[in-house]
Amino acid sequence: MFDGHFRNSVDRAVKPLGDTLRRTKITPDHLTIAGMLIACGAAVAIGAGYLSLGLLLVILAALPDLLDGALAKASNTSSQRGAFFDSVVDRVTDALLFGGVAWYFASNESPHLAILPFAVSGMSSVISYERAKAESLGLSAKGGLMERAERIICLCLGLLFPSLLIPIMWIMMVLTTVTAVQRFIKVWQQAAVAPITAARIELRRTRRQSRRSALASRRPRPTSRRS
Repeated sequence: MFDGHFRNSVDRAVKPLGDTLRRTKITPDHLTIAGMLIACGAAVAIGAGYLSLGLLLVILAALPDLLDGALAKASNTSSQRGAFFDSVVDRVTDALLFGGVAWYFASNESPHLAILPFAVSGMSSVISYERAKAESLGLSAKGGLMERAERIICLCLGLLFPSLLIPIMWIMMVLTTVTAVQRFIKVWQQAAVAPITAARIELRRTRRQSRRSALASRRPRPTSRRS
């Protein structure tokens, strides 16, 4: 939901920061890795019961994830590899954070309650898979009530107000399930109106190969010296 309504505004806001980072030797991959490492620290802090520290680290982990795209655009280094890497790290980060919440619940609440964060994490993976599979078929599965930005915001609210962490996790579970159903219906309706054919899939594959070839042609080639 936030991604669809505020993405352009956020991109415009962080564009100057991307231009500034371009002057350094930092790459988008460096920012992505930094965000994942900070998220590891956040998961450990949450699991150990230091929720305020965990909240701070979750916010810090979100900043590199916000800036890596702006840096990639500013430095003209956007690539399929970078997009793939960023997407995979996002899934790993989510699993780490919800794993930290599960550990906290098991240590301070009820071992059975630890299943709840894992359920949210699993349903979040279903949401991401639906989008990835739909796009591989030439369809769209964006949108929904509880995308990744909303999940991070809700987690931060739960860490800020520990007494609300359990109710917030239940709300997240319900809304992620609703989002998964929303995306399923959206893709199902698109497929009914415009069924995917082998020709369309082949066309999409050809376009991907063309983009890869174009990216490869832009890479500088080493010069050879003749003696």
